[in-house]
Amino acid sequence: MNTKRKFSFITLFITALFALVLAGCSSEPSNSTPAPSPAANDAANTEKTQTDAPASKDENSGNSEYPIVIKHAFGETVIESKPERVATIQWANHDVVLALGVVPVGFSAANYGVQDDSGLLPWTAAKLKELNVSEPNVFQDTDGLDFEAISDSNPDVILAAYSGITQEDYDILSKIAPVVPYQSKPWATTWREQVLFSATGMGMKAEGEQLIKDTENLVKEKASAYPQLQGKKVAWVNFSAKDMSKFHIYTPADPRGDFLIELGMTYPESITSLITDPTSYSLNLSAENADALNDADIIIGYGDESLYEAVKADSLLSKIPAIQRGSVVFIGNGTPLAASGNPNPLSISFTIDEYLKLIAGAIDKINE
Repeated sequence: MNTKRKFSFITLFITALFALVLAGCSSEPSNSTPAPSPAANDAANTEKTQTDAPASKDENSGNSEYPIVIKHAFGETVIESKPERVATIQWANHDVVLALGVVPVGFSAANYGVQDDSGLLPWTAAKLKELNVSEPNVFQDTDGLDFEAISDSNPDVILAAYSGITQEDYDILSKIAPVVPYQSKPWATTWREQVLFSATGMGMKAEGEQLIKDTENLVKEKASAYPQLQGKKVAWVNFSAKDMSKFHIYTPADPRGDFLIELGMTYPESITSLITDPTSYSLNLSAENADALNDADIIIGYGDESLYEAVKADSLLSKIPAIQRGSVVFIGNGTPLAASGNPNPLSISFTIDEYLKLIAGAIDKINE
């Protein structure tokens, strides 16, 4: 499947410029990849459709019927035949492709959690090694999409199910190859939706559904070893040592919060009652509202011991019961474990043991 016209960098640049002029001051999010840091995501979440497959020409056709029609935030994408060359852009979409045993012809470098200059998180590197790939084609596009590099990879399809691409980005990318973006809102795709959208775009819907089942079984098996997690009230909270006057909560609609619920925990009503938009990924509160966290059994967030000490020293935040008893999990910012907070099948299998151990350790402090 390689019938599209290949665009030069100049053509893409002119197309991009023209699209931006037409769009004016667009309100869509930028195409920056969401590093899983406190201020990373910049969009609202969407209503979950965790096991709903993207629409196709024949709902009962599986992977055998073409064309496949995928509905999404920008309209619909038609896949005329099974793609042979798959490219991915922005955060972790390549991990889904790799988990399905396919090597992308090009993919975006990770911009968070990488410990060297490879642009690869450890689970990505491990899977590439397993697939005997020593020199992957990595797009160095953390400061913006590299349309020329994407075009040069000569893809049959471009996957961006978990991304923040704009209408302008989508229009330009569609000149290169069919694009599979997010279903409704940027940076709001659950890991299941990410797998389903990507697998369907690859003509591997059945394999994607199996990958979801396998990952769900892994999560259930691992979590069963820590029964103390079940029913505990949790909140993902990001504090800043530079400004203790406010804090930021990832809601259950965010992939990070959603995964905590999948592990058997729940968000306290004192937090969920403050969420006026159920599709919003975050909630910003002032320190005067720290009592919203009083019902949380444990708190999870990005940070280190120095941040924890700063929070404990604050006159308002120090009164939060979970802070007082130490039932907190501060995940080192910029580490692979922090990057895995936005989960996908590869990152889940690579980090779940460490993650569960940390959470269980925090829960064990509740009754100390």
